[in-house]
Amino acid sequence: MMAETMKVTSEKKMKLSVIIPVYNEINTIGKVLDDLIKLDLGFEKEIIVVDDCSSDGTKEFLSEIKNDCIRVLFCDQNCGKANAIKVAQPLVTGDIVIIQDADLEYPPLKNYKILIDPILDGHADVVYGSRFLGVHRVFFCWHYLANKFLTALANVLYDTMLSDMETGVKAFRRDVFSGININASGFCFEPEITAKIFKRGCRVYEVPITYYGRSYKEGKKIKPIDGVKAIITLFKYRFVD
Repeated sequence: MMAETMKVTSEKKMKLSVIIPVYNEINTIGKVLDDLIKLDLGFEKEIIVVDDCSSDGTKEFLSEIKNDCIRVLFCDQNCGKANAIKVAQPLVTGDIVIIQDADLEYPPLKNYKILIDPILDGHADVVYGSRFLGVHRVFFCWHYLANKFLTALANVLYDTMLSDMETGVKAFRRDVFSGININASGFCFEPEITAKIFKRGCRVYEVPITYYGRSYKEGKKIKPIDGVKAIITLFKYRFVD
């Protein structure tokens, strides 16, 4: 069922929840958190970081954080991005929820305002930040083609017109996000959440975002097998809730 229109009033201060799944990002997680702390949208903020059993010093770095708006959770074993998001899902208390990767590919200071505006204006239940509509690093032709194939498949199966289904930055009304049962593992969160929000009739918007893509040498983790799993996931949830 489509969510009701969000109305911003002076009686209640809005709250933003940011979920950060993190695995072995010691070189970037500090900067991401610093930027989120600096971010001033006039809202209250809560930042929920879920460490997916990091082994490069990320876990130790996070264990030393002392900030009232940051909550850090630790997984006992490495289960992937979707599981980390699932751990945080029942804990969010904000009016709007954003999924934020722990690397610096998606800079919060440049993207968040444009990402949440369609929700604040009452037009959207979910907003996708499209890497292909905004400023982005130009490389990885095969990744681009694979992404376009997966996005086209999602569009055909769910009768929509996304340009970037696999984007790592998405914003949700909390009632929409909290009402979706996440079953995926690894990077299959993106196709699963896409399938389920369209099957529920949610109002989905896309906005152009800044994307600083990185190479595998710089820490990129997604692999070709994840594309195969995404195809299976898209077909699966077309016919199964």
